[in-house]
Amino acid sequence: MTRINRTFVIGDIHGAYKALVQLIHRIQPTKNDTLIFLGDYVDGWSESAEVVDYLIQLKANINCIFIRGNHDTWCSEWLNGNLSKQDWIDGEGAATVQSYKKLSKNKLLQHQAFYNSTIMYWIDEDNRLFIHAGFASMHGPIKETYSSNYSWDRTLWELSLALDPQLPKNSIFYPKRLKLFSEIYIGHTPTTNYNISTPVNRANLWNVDTGAGFRGPLSAVEVHSKQVYQSDPAFTFYPDEKGRTYI
Repeated sequence: MTRINRTFVIGDIHGAYKALVQLIHRIQPTKNDTLIFLGDYVDGWSESAEVVDYLIQLKANINCIFIRGNHDTWCSEWLNGNLSKQDWIDGEGAATVQSYKKLSKNKLLQHQAFYNSTIMYWIDEDNRLFIHAGFASMHGPIKETYSSNYSWDRTLWELSLALDPQLPKNSIFYPKRLKLFSEIYIGHTPTTNYNISTPVNRANLWNVDTGAGFRGPLSAVEVHSKQVYQSDPAFTFYPDEKGRTYI
């Protein structure tokens, strides 16, 4: 029987507007569904502003939760005139800056409001954690000393990769950070780094960043059924562009 209320978690988009539209079309979300975006909406392909515009419109009809990624922080700071990171403006942010040149002042204000409304992590009623990168505190993200870990930490992902898959969760040696939640969903580190173009599940952690900013598709996982939805590889929509060049 098809579930009435579905929850989809969606990986890093990185300016791949056309891949996002295709993925949402393949998901066919309804008003009963929830879409959780793991962040990094911008930087990479040339349509970052279009991505944010689309997400704003999507939220008007579908329940959406927007997590903030590190690239979103840079873009937000730039829009607010507070970014001192010139290498972002000259580097990965260049395509993003260019995409924003066509927006009206009113649109820019809407986008600033969007970035300001993003959250660092979300915990649902079934104790699932959704976060861009991870956390380092043994007591969970709420006790995190350095808030930058929410959008930068890779130790949680590396921990799950190193964990013996045969180790039972009730073992005293099972990592406490993983025990805190029924499931954890992250982005930030592309699975294509490991020559994998689908979401990766290790222990109770899912990595949904399948490298859409590079050569991979944009992916979504329905958290109850674990069904995976994907766009075509994002680079195929932008044949004359390079996309991202580094992690």
